[in-house]
Amino acid sequence: MTHPTTYVLVHGAWHDGQSWKRVAPLLTAQGHRVFTPSLTGHGDKAHLLSPEVGLTTHADDIVGLILEHDLNDIVLVGHSYAGMVISSVANRVPGRISRLVYIDAMVPTHGENAIDVMPLTQVMIDGAADSAQPWRIPPLPEFPVPVGLFGVTDPDDIAWLKTTLTDESVLCFQQPAEMHNPAQASIPRAHILCIGNEPEGVTRRPIPKLQPNGEPSRVYTVDTGHDAMITKPVELSALLLENA
Repeated sequence: MTHPTTYVLVHGAWHDGQSWKRVAPLLTAQGHRVFTPSLTGHGDKAHLLSPEVGLTTHADDIVGLILEHDLNDIVLVGHSYAGMVISSVANRVPGRISRLVYIDAMVPTHGENAIDVMPLTQVMIDGAADSAQPWRIPPLPEFPVPVGLFGVTDPDDIAWLKTTLTDESVLCFQQPAEMHNPAQASIPRAHILCIGNEPEGVTRRPIPKLQPNGEPSRVYTVDTGHDAMITKPVELSALLLENA
């Protein structure tokens, strides 16, 4: 290793920064610098959840972290919904990012929101429409094995994960990603797909054969459920190290 890499790992909807607790030590053990922030409305920022929290808020969170610590040459990693977040961040500070890594993530184009990328999101929004606070979208429920809770099936892991999950503001799924900056298109991208036990009715948008920069897409697979950082941290960390 010629020099340490800075990783910024961004959790998906309903989760918080703790979701990376098994991955971060494996990266730091190799000498790398790792940030695992919780987005507004989650983790240590759960009390800030409001109807005004949206995709722009979460992009602000990560851009703020990058500028506060003057980070450069970042491998910016987004899981699930955070594919929307890292795409928006790349639009704003492309010169500070060396690679984008999408883990089982939403991959928007300019002007798309989470509903466009994964229409099933609208079903969750509709499900909350008659609640006292329809702007609060609760986490997905636990399903029978092999789907489990976000792909987590170990009972102890499920019990822990439930303590970290909090509602998402509907605006996070409704605000569009801004990707109009031509510089963001030149950032290399990698995609890590979790395969083997996808919930029924969940369809993944195919990864284009070419990246926006014209290079062939880099696509990897991990045989596990959606929350690979919890279920397969060693395998996932190896792929992140490969994309340092």
